[in-house]
Amino acid sequence: MWIVYRLLTWWNGQTLGTQLWTRRHGSAVGEDEQGNLYYQTAGGKRRWVIYNGESDASRVPPEWHGWLHFTYDEPPTRGALPHKAWQRPHVPNLTGTPGAYHPAGSLYRAEPLKRRDYDAWRPE
Repeated sequence: MWIVYRLLTWWNGQTLGTQLWTRRHGSAVGEDEQGNLYYQTAGGKRRWVIYNGESDASRVPPEWHGWLHFTYDEPPTRGALPHKAWQRPHVPNLTGTPGAYHPAGSLYRAEPLKRRDYDAWRPE
């Protein structure tokens, strides 16, 4: 059963094809604080990430995102970027969950705002 799981599910880590490609062409570059592994080809033309658990692109830290997209030549393991005071730690994407963001006035808020500038139309 694990073979079918490995062949067909890309959202729980890597598929068998990705595992074979990584083993054949990839060289490990580093690992982030969440356990995601980063690889590149011998010439450095391709870079990719193997997620630790569910594949969610928002789990890639900013410094690794910059390296994956060729903004930085050196990976964060060799030259770490300084963190700014306004940067916050990672929060998973909460869309579709009870913890999702709802702006002021949203009907999904626990206590929606009462509108004072609008009167609902009522037929006479």
